[in-house]
Amino acid sequence: MRPAVAARPVIALSHRRGYAPSMEQDHPLMREVFPDLIAELTALLEDEGERELAICAWDLRLIDECGCGDDFCQSVRTADRPRGKPYGPGHRCVLLSPSEGMLLLDVVDGRIMYVEILDRPPMQRRGAQS
Repeated sequence: MRPAVAARPVIALSHRRGYAPSMEQDHPLMREVFPDLIAELTALLEDEGERELAICAWDLRLIDECGCGDDFCQSVRTADRPRGKPYGPGHRCVLLSPSEGMLLLDVVDGRIMYVEILDRPPMQRRGAQS
């Protein structure tokens, strides 16, 4: 008979390295707001051999828009991060090859934190009037 093992709590990635947990479930899923973008991201990540990130892309939340004001930028934050601080260890950039513009992901410990969306046609929110 095996000895009982105490259950260990699961620690979400957002709790690591100072990434404060937020009420992310209060933010909309990207797939509900920008379904075409998520479909494209998923396909491009699969093409790049980034299967785990492709799976994660399905559950991305729209935390905030970039807010830089540049007309060529539609980038979005998909997770909280400390303001004014670098991502630190575990950070990598994933450059994708879309048919138009640029898509670049900031990934920390396997979590997509930011999606840079540059030089692309304006994204249409699902349900938005044209």
